[in-house]
Amino acid sequence: MNDLTLQHVQYVPKQLEPGILYVSKEFAVAAHLCACGCGNKVSVPLGPAEWTLTERSGRATLRPSIGNWQLPCQSHYLITDGRIDWAPRWSQEQVAAGRRSEGRRREAYFKSREPRPGLVRRLWAALLKLLGLRK
Repeated sequence: MNDLTLQHVQYVPKQLEPGILYVSKEFAVAAHLCACGCGNKVSVPLGPAEWTLTERSGRATLRPSIGNWQLPCQSHYLITDGRIDWAPRWSQEQVAAGRRSEGRRREAYFKSREPRPGLVRRLWAALLKLLGLRK
C-alpha cells in the first residue's frame, strides 16, 4: 500500500478497509490499517500534544511519524499528502528516546496551558525567596 484516502467519520468503524485513513475530528482520532499490510489497526490521538493532522486538496498529512513499536511488524512510516513514506527502523534505544521526547513534549504543552500566577502572587513569592523563606 502506497496511498491512503482520507475519509472523515464521526466514529471509526470496527472493520477498517485497507488504503483508508479514517479521521474523527469529533473524537480527535485517526485510524488506518498498518501500511505494511500486516492487517493490524493503528490509531493515533490528534491534538497539539499528540499527532497533528493537516489536509491539502483532500489529502492528509500526519506528524510525527507512525512507529508501530508494539506490533510484530515494527513498521515505521510517515503519512504525507496521503502517501506512505517509509522511514528507517528504530533500535530499542531510539524507541525509548522517542518515547521520552514525546513525554517531554506533552509535559511542556500542558505546563504552557497552566494559568500564570497574578502579579501579587509573583511579587509575594519573590519577596519570600529574597528573605530566604522559600527556594
